[in-house]
Amino acid sequence: MKSRRRIVGAGFAVGWHLVWAAGVAATGAGLVAADRLMIGPDLAPLAVGVVAGLAGALLAAAGERARTASLLVWTLAAIAAVLMTGGASGPLAAWCLAPLAAAAAFRRPDLLPLGAAGALATAAVTALSSALLPLPTAPAAAAVWLSLAALCGITLALGVAMVVLHAEATRERRMRDGIETGLLEVLDNQPQMLLDLYPGGRILEAFGQPPPGWRTRDLIDRNFGDFVQADDRPKVEEALQRAVSEGSSAIAFRPAHDAEGWWELSLRRMSTIRIVGAVRDGRAQRAREVELEAARVSADQQNAGKSRFLANMSHELRTPLNAIMGFSDIMRQRLFGPISDRYAEYADLIHESGAHLLELINDVLDMSKIEADRFELAREVFDAREAIAAALRLMRGQADRAGVSLRGVLPPESMPANADRRAVKQIAINLLSNALKFTPRGGSVTLTLQAAGDTLELVVADTGVGIAPDDLERLGRPFEQAGDPSQKAAGSGLGLSLVRAFAQLHGGEMCIESVLGDGATVIVRMPVLSDADVAPQAKPLAAQA
Repeated sequence: MKSRRRIVGAGFAVGWHLVWAAGVAATGAGLVAADRLMIGPDLAPLAVGVVAGLAGALLAAAGERARTASLLVWTLAAIAAVLMTGGASGPLAAWCLAPLAAAAAFRRPDLLPLGAAGALATAAVTALSSALLPLPTAPAAAAVWLSLAALCGITLALGVAMVVLHAEATRERRMRDGIETGLLEVLDNQPQMLLDLYPGGRILEAFGQPPPGWRTRDLIDRNFGDFVQADDRPKVEEALQRAVSEGSSAIAFRPAHDAEGWWELSLRRMSTIRIVGAVRDGRAQRAREVELEAARVSADQQNAGKSRFLANMSHELRTPLNAIMGFSDIMRQRLFGPISDRYAEYADLIHESGAHLLELINDVLDMSKIEADRFELAREVFDAREAIAAALRLMRGQADRAGVSLRGVLPPESMPANADRRAVKQIAINLLSNALKFTPRGGSVTLTLQAAGDTLELVVADTGVGIAPDDLERLGRPFEQAGDPSQKAAGSGLGLSLVRAFAQLHGGEMCIESVLGDGATVIVRMPVLSDADVAPQAKPLAAQA
């Protein structure tokens, strides 16, 4: 819309200048036809007026910046035309107002001072020239007609331009008033209350819907702290100062008229001495936060109760399970005499199932202790290769039965670690068990133990089926499993979650890298390596691994 108004304004200015040039040219032609003027020098003043009109039309069409140049052209042309016809007492003296008329024709109020300055400059120059210099005079036969034409022309031109300028100014004022009224209406009906404040808290303006119990007219020229509970005023004053120094701040407080209320105030700096603030009713938000906090506390309590229940149940199950495994082991070894092969097979199945159940119970017990914050690390300084080598020996039989090549890569030098020996061994066992479960017959699993500064790195890589991207995001959380149903049935989903938990208890981390169909690599890093010496091993670890 602004560009359209500029085009319309430029069109009027061009038309005004062209009409001026045509009018002056017609005046000259009429005086020549009536033998009042001779073709030649007598027409020079009118020619200057025609040139000013044409130049002004071109500059008006050229754009905003050219209009200042147009007023300069008009000032010089008016001075020249008036001086060539006798100066301030000549017939074209009325043309001193031409720069002002041209400025009004642009329909720009900001150009009027420049046009007025041009008119005053023209009048001053012509008046001084008339008093101090001998100036040429207009032909006597045309003087009266030139004076009449100049007076009528400048009156008509200035009058039309001023009327159009006034209409444009009135239209713009009405538009501004409409925009301001609409903006005030929006501000008064928006759901928050906007405040214009001094940094000290004095309220200059207030817009919008005030919170219940407040009235907008009561806020003006009051200090914002007057509407705040006394206990919360220091916080509000601090928020005001923080908004001045940092640019913005936010605070929640209780209003003075309602001890149970809860309002939120957001502040932003407009200048070094002005702050804009937005006040809104925060009771609903606070109620939601209280409800969420209560739900979180309840969930934490339920989770803690679940963990305590699992821990107690695990202890209760261990006692009869140990008896079952002990008696089944006695039967397997035939310590009290021979038994039939079928009963021996049953004893093996009972012992194997009991061992699986005991492993599951131990995992559940460890996880429940960790979740209940009751698991305590039994730190000691030991050679990390010992725990890893022991885990490799334990998993060797499972690897042989699965037809998978199990390989351990351990450093030749000692690796003193200040950690929980059982946890480190359990990490290795869980990772190896998981890798063997997902590696088909003929594949391989490699465990690498290495040091990176004070960080112990345990890397288990397999050539198994790999892990899908969706499963990667879930693995490491309790009871989350990957793979097909037969593979899920072989575990509880606690192995990797325990590995992650043990690593985090040692200040470390676990990460998994895998491409579906191309195996998986699990890396555990723990900052547990120590400079302390450990006792030498009775057997080379290379042979143990």
